[in-house]
Amino acid sequence: MAREDLAASIEPLPPEIKSIQPGGGVCMRIELAWGHWRRWCLKTFRRRYLAEMLAKREGTHNACPHEVLDPRDLKFYRNQGGYSWSAANDPFAWRDRLPFARAGLAELMILSGATMAVTVALAIVYPPLAIGSGLVGLCIVWFFRNPRRIVPSEPGAVVSPADGHIACIEDVDDEFIGEPAVLVGIFLSIFDVHINRSSMDATVVGLQYRHGKFLNALRPESARENERMEVRLQQNSFPHRRFIMRQIAGAIARRIVCWVAPGDSVERGEQFGMIKLGSRTELLIPKEEGLEILVSIGQKVMAGTTVVAKYSSDSQVPSAGEATAEVS
Repeated sequence: MAREDLAASIEPLPPEIKSIQPGGGVCMRIELAWGHWRRWCLKTFRRRYLAEMLAKREGTHNACPHEVLDPRDLKFYRNQGGYSWSAANDPFAWRDRLPFARAGLAELMILSGATMAVTVALAIVYPPLAIGSGLVGLCIVWFFRNPRRIVPSEPGAVVSPADGHIACIEDVDDEFIGEPAVLVGIFLSIFDVHINRSSMDATVVGLQYRHGKFLNALRPESARENERMEVRLQQNSFPHRRFIMRQIAGAIARRIVCWVAPGDSVERGEQFGMIKLGSRTELLIPKEEGLEILVSIGQKVMAGTTVVAKYSSDSQVPSAGEATAEVS
């Protein structure tokens, strides 16, 4: 498929996706409320800083429901377009280098802070009770970790989009992929890293968000009935395969985060979102000659690192006609 066909197939962002966390949530509301107070303080006490941020701001319009004074105001609306700052002009870019998920920093501070307060109170009243709440606090910190990953570079490799255990491997048909496909379902427990990563180098063609139930992610019907975000992509390079990554909420997880938008390009292993607490992630890839599935039911996988499948045809040189389509 030629590159112009890919450009023509890019879909608009669905109107129901109004933020990177379309399901909302208490912590999101708290953070947005804090943003109103922070902007008032900046306009009152840091006018020079605001002038510097305004001079470095890119874009022609505000796509957020509030003023945009610095990059922090874009956190929940980075998929809406509008204003932006380059990484070099973003004074908060260092947060992306923290060993914790930036999209979950508010939950990390609020939940761990509340747990710490309870732990201190219990330690004063009856110390043995503080052990349990202290362990809960450590689990919260552990949940939001964001370890670095070494992404395989071999041609044709399809890496896991999530940490967890393989829950299912099924042959399916999908209208978007347009040919027989293989579905790989991954169950994420509360002890797994919940950052999602792209399985291949690709361009986001479209997104589809659906409100739903919050069934246990181990149950097969959770994939059909639970809240989910479907990210539809197409490879940037030959042979331009289409594939899908689905983020599915679980019984505990109620917040799906996806910060990519149609037209965005992602590299193999690049982060594109997260699911907060236990959940499920699905990968659908074309089933074609030369595809080798390298995982089995129950196997532990790691996002961006574990190769779940491999296309042997990717190591071959495209024909002259295919190469011409690639250049165009």
